[in-house]
Amino acid sequence: MEVMSAVPRLLWLLPPVLLLLFPACESRDPELSPVTCGSLLKLLNTRHNVRLHSHDVKYGSGSGQQSVTGVESADDANSYWHIRGKPKRPCQRGVAIKCGQSIRITHMKTGRNLHSHHFSSPLSNNQEVSAFGENGEGDDLDVWTVQCDGVHWERDEAVRFKHLGTDVFLSVTGEQYGHPIRGQREVHGMSSPNQHNWWKAMEGVFIQPSLEPLRHDEL
Repeated sequence: MEVMSAVPRLLWLLPPVLLLLFPACESRDPELSPVTCGSLLKLLNTRHNVRLHSHDVKYGSGSGQQSVTGVESADDANSYWHIRGKPKRPCQRGVAIKCGQSIRITHMKTGRNLHSHHFSSPLSNNQEVSAFGENGEGDDLDVWTVQCDGVHWERDEAVRFKHLGTDVFLSVTGEQYGHPIRGQREVHGMSSPNQHNWWKAMEGVFIQPSLEPLRHDEL
């Protein structure tokens, strides 16, 4: 295990698997470059320079579910997300995520999944993106497809996340909230791919492939 950046104390509660802790952009080893199943990471919107974020604050309109925002701070523990497989079809821990693969993105602190549905977002009137479920389990609207150009989702490349159920792209266009989450940006779904829906893996805990036979399990 190599430590190259500080991560929250809570991360050390993960099971004793082989971990590599460092900001994704610092990797230069091609064998360690893909984002893998079971990894815990932050996602940066490259157009607006904010990290995907959530917290136990609910929307005051729309679904009333847990809000999802973008924050400028790089060291907020509420910006860590767990990369997992589809419901009832877990991916193998440590295996590289393929371009076109369907995944769940689960908020570390609250255990709710990145989610979208046919509600309007509160500021831009795009499609609402929320965090939904309990203990990592929600429904079929928690599934996102990774869109990238190569074979695997590489840590140093920008990718898009397309919502499987409604075909929108995870996006930020710059609208800012007031109280109680003043300054945080609205995260929403947009119907077309554009400069507002590129995301890059940043700080996190990346699971290396195990030398033992892989099992269908998750953190």
